[in-house]
Amino acid sequence: MDEVPEPHTGWTFLTNHARVLAAIADNHNARIRDIAARCRLTERAVHKIICDLEQEGYLSHVRQGRSNTYRIAPSEALRHPAESGLAVASLLSLLARNEADRATSSEDGGRHHADA
Repeated sequence: MDEVPEPHTGWTFLTNHARVLAAIADNHNARIRDIAARCRLTERAVHKIICDLEQEGYLSHVRQGRSNTYRIAPSEALRHPAESGLAVASLLSLLARNEADRATSSEDGGRHHADA
């Protein structure tokens, strides 16, 4: 059975769909369990979001043995009219984290420095 993550109250800047897509962009071979843990969602919720993203053409997967390798369609346009003309790649460039970013983030206590 899916473990229910700690509840969150209040609003957030990102949708769960954006969080899942960013987690996949960070690791194209991530298991649903790992994505759920990173996004603080249930595995069932992540599975539904992945199905949504695949149905709309933002994501596809290739089965390799017992695991999946995900492919993101970076040129697909974001869905909301306010973001018309912006591609998924633009969003992911802000959200996806690589290993170097994680190491830096954990070393400085998760603080990100702005140049503004």
